[in-house]
Amino acid sequence: MSFTIGLDYGTNSARALIVRTADGREFGSCVVDYPSGHQGVLLDPKDHNVARQNPLDYLHCLEAATRGALAQAASKRGFSAAKVVGIGVDTTGSSPIPVDAKNRALTAQKKWAKNLNAHCWLWKDHTSWREAAKITELAAKHHPEYIAKCGNTYSSEWFWAKIWHCLKVDPAAFAAAHSWVELCDWLPAVLGGVTDPTAIKRGICAAGHKALFCDEWGGLPDKAFLRKLSPKLASLRDRLYSEAHDASVAAGHLCPAWAAKLGLPAGIPIAMGEFDVHYGAIGSGVAEGTLVKVIGTSTCDVGVVSADKPVADIPGICGIVKGAILPGYYGLEAGQSAVGDIFKWWVEVVCGGDDKTHAQFTKEAAALSPAESGLLALDWNNGNRTILVDQRLTGLTLGTTLHTKPAEIYRALIEATAFGARAIIERFRAYGVPIKRVVCAGGIAEKNPMLMQIYADVTGCTMLVAGSSQACALGSAVSAAVLAGAHPDFKTAQAKMTALKPVAYKPQPAARRTYQKLYALYRQLHDSFGGVTPDADLSGVMKQLLTLKEKARA
Repeated sequence: MSFTIGLDYGTNSARALIVRTADGREFGSCVVDYPSGHQGVLLDPKDHNVARQNPLDYLHCLEAATRGALAQAASKRGFSAAKVVGIGVDTTGSSPIPVDAKNRALTAQKKWAKNLNAHCWLWKDHTSWREAAKITELAAKHHPEYIAKCGNTYSSEWFWAKIWHCLKVDPAAFAAAHSWVELCDWLPAVLGGVTDPTAIKRGICAAGHKALFCDEWGGLPDKAFLRKLSPKLASLRDRLYSEAHDASVAAGHLCPAWAAKLGLPAGIPIAMGEFDVHYGAIGSGVAEGTLVKVIGTSTCDVGVVSADKPVADIPGICGIVKGAILPGYYGLEAGQSAVGDIFKWWVEVVCGGDDKTHAQFTKEAAALSPAESGLLALDWNNGNRTILVDQRLTGLTLGTTLHTKPAEIYRALIEATAFGARAIIERFRAYGVPIKRVVCAGGIAEKNPMLMQIYADVTGCTMLVAGSSQACALGSAVSAAVLAGAHPDFKTAQAKMTALKPVAYKPQPAARRTYQKLYALYRQLHDSFGGVTPDADLSGVMKQLLTLKEKARA
């Protein structure tokens, strides 16, 4: 028997998963919360757009989670750490880290330990919305090909916008950084003992989706373009990278120092780093015609199309990148900037509740019929990632009365995220991307049947659930298994190591008919407040909601 480890770095915690390469059976796992900030996130009470993380937390969790998983696996028959043949890593993104010339996070130095700008700029940091808009404007004018593959709009969640914003607001922190490294590239480099940022093997997943990297124009945006942003960004280009690799290439091999810390064999291969949802797609059995939704604090939607086929540029999505998920396929990404975070905000922040409140609201909301509450909401509490790509949009709940109950708003917020999910599916299909089935992963998909049924009814798609509760970590472990030679290719590895749960949420015709009407109203709000049809007449929406409410209650 041989085993691999998948390391999954989420927004609030990191986990390690140990699986048997022959069949994907899970032998050990361990989840460790990030010790810094509020639930692992460093915030600024003066600016709600700030979201940073302490890179030293990542190293703490790397050791604690891996050793915890190994301790659990040690009790299983047939396992020993000596049989671990590879490691894979997935993380949030774009989450760039400023590092020094020896690839150490700036925050390792006392001088920078308390400076938010010297920490990792977490994916959900939206402080750079002005810079993102300027990048979009300049690229459209001088290099439209740069943004054509990422929906024609550059996002404040991405690499260049964040780094440029750091330069503007904290030139000293920018100057102290020899280079910037995506979290999903940095951790494999750390494990491999890489002490020169320019020697890091960067993954095409992060480079292509977030940093405008493409072989067609020589890699990263050229210096002439970057100079239009800032001469200092143009100079930084030489200290970044000129190549980016898919998952068929190893990021490195476990160095002796980290092998000793973790209790693993030195020299085992480290899989190329990818974002959590991309490896989560692999762990969910992604193939052409399958859309994988990883539903968490936010939601990411990804699919693959054979690289032998032409793929049209799709406005409003997050990217079309060859090799971003599976070698030999284009990886397509879209998503919603907040899903679980919206439910958490309502239950815990507004209502002051906890897990029991979530459960109670879910029970009460499940007893409601579609449209019974008369409510309609927009899922933009953390901006819109797809299809409008506008982080300056905010949430909206319409139709409240003096009789509206908390659980009714809870259901309306779930429905809003389902409407946003449908908008993404429709955008993919409108540009010829086949979606024959939808596979969902993450704790919400597993634990909330009501939400899954609403998603099926709203989208008209049967919702399937990934077999592993840790699909992202499993995908990382699958990649490591291929790199270690346990399987000849990803197709074989997925067939052996991944599965689906024996549950399928199918659209219910009656609910589907009602949601068709609600979705039409949602699109009126979406297109009007989103700037697609800014002069639209919305005067009839409230009364149409009341009509649907009365019909549902009758």
